[in-house]
Amino acid sequence: MAVILSMAANAEDESGIIGRAYEDGMPVIYKFVNELPEDKVRSSLTWFTVISWEYDGSSNNGMPLHNDNQAMIALEDAIEELIENGHRLRHAYSRTGNNLKELCYYINDQDQFLEALNKSLSNHPRYPIEINFYQDDEWDDFRRLLNDFTKVSKN
Repeated sequence: MAVILSMAANAEDESGIIGRAYEDGMPVIYKFVNELPEDKVRSSLTWFTVISWEYDGSSNNGMPLHNDNQAMIALEDAIEELIENGHRLRHAYSRTGNNLKELCYYINDQDQFLEALNKSLSNHPRYPIEINFYQDDEWDDFRRLLNDFTKVSKN
């Protein structure tokens, strides 16, 4: 069952959500904006991109330990700089828990994204990540997440 833990508005007047769900009895924390972007944005960003980082959180209820978490924050900050620098991508959501961190984005071009990401990470240590791309013209993955949390907030 998905539960909204907090809602906040950021400087751009987007409604930020932090929510919790459970997988295999372990908590998973989600962070996302609680609305679909306008049609023009969605139609130009059709590749759902998942950056996955598996870690050992067995001693921390499935959550990352401090050092792993700090490295994950550094990775997320580097990707946030790509967004701020006008590269064609939009944050969909982040999830952390059950021994897995996922940073999920919608992008317009895989090669350009990888080139920009590699450039922005050139001074970082090598991260144990896997990147997968899925064609998602309708933003179905993000719609499912919104639906999961919307059902809960209406109850």
